[in-house]
Amino acid sequence: MATGTPDSQARFGQSVKGLLTEKVNTCGTDVIALTKQVLKGSRSSELLGQAARNMVLQEDAILHSEDSLRKMAIITTHLQYHVEQSSDLQDQLNHLLK
Repeated sequence: MATGTPDSQARFGQSVKGLLTEKVNTCGTDVIALTKQVLKGSRSSELLGQAARNMVLQEDAILHSEDSLRKMAIITTHLQYHVEQSSDLQDQLNHLLK
């Protein structure tokens, strides 16, 4: 064991205790910062997952809308055909009634 005066050993012990306390506090602060970062990363993952699910739902809605628009275009074409037919029949009736 090192020889020295009890006073210098006490100061050395206090110095070591102070450094150790400082290191423990620094490690504690680092652990808190790391925990916050992990939680933030976890929250980011949750948000990304939710965004991906929302995108899939939006894509399904868009595909459904496209399908509905195609059907509406077909119906519009049929209605135009019927309007033309009605117009032609009306013209024929007017011609017959003259």
